[in-house]
Amino acid sequence: MNCILLPAADIAPPYAHISAPDQITHINEVLKLQVGASLKIGQLGGQLGTALIESIASDNIQLEDVQLNIKPPAKLDVTVILALPRPKVLRRLIIDMTVLGVRDIVLINSYRTQKSYWQTPLLDRLDEFVLEGLQQGVDTMAPRITLQKRFKPFVEDALAGMITKGAIVAHPYSELSFLQYLQQLSFMPLSVAAKTTLPSVVCIGAEGGWIDYEIEQLASQGCQAVHIGPRILRTEAAVNMILGQWLLHNNQC
Repeated sequence: MNCILLPAADIAPPYAHISAPDQITHINEVLKLQVGASLKIGQLGGQLGTALIESIASDNIQLEDVQLNIKPPAKLDVTVILALPRPKVLRRLIIDMTVLGVRDIVLINSYRTQKSYWQTPLLDRLDEFVLEGLQQGVDTMAPRITLQKRFKPFVEDALAGMITKGAIVAHPYSELSFLQYLQQLSFMPLSVAAKTTLPSVVCIGAEGGWIDYEIEQLASQGCQAVHIGPRILRTEAAVNMILGQWLLHNNQC
């Protein structure tokens, strides 16, 4: 945890309190902070800032001099449509995308998504994984996460409305690379390129990728298939590699 995030109900400036066991353990055993030490905190959905530790008990840490005056980092202007992965991968992906600052995440069914994946209890713990990612990335604004269990109706009825600045679908067998796609944007008139820059939607398959039918359906709604090199990457690697472009762009703006 690079900051401690608290719900608004636990903050009453200039005071606040921490009661979550994992946060208390982190402060005591990892940070090893004592009374009087300064602590980075934030309000979920609000501002970041600092506080001083007033007292420490086994089940509660009282804070004083709470100052929340720092805006959270800007979200990445992108929606990630991700084929629901294996449960053991889901937690890591949600944390990674939250750390990177993805604005919207859509978990969707695909041909290679096993039905049992939709029954995993981890889907009931998404808020927990988001909180872990926010505290790692020092952010307070959670991504919006939606579940879409039916591929075709979602693509036909909802996808086009999400695309405001282009869309790509990661596909290792595409003839066009992601770099070539970005280079094409650079040849546009400046006024157009400034509005386009990076696509607003990224579609990434689970392990095994999308099948041809799914690529065709996504393409029919304006998604350009691109590859990111000759290697077939794990979903986690593909997500981080592709979204790194948005992270770099945000830092340059």
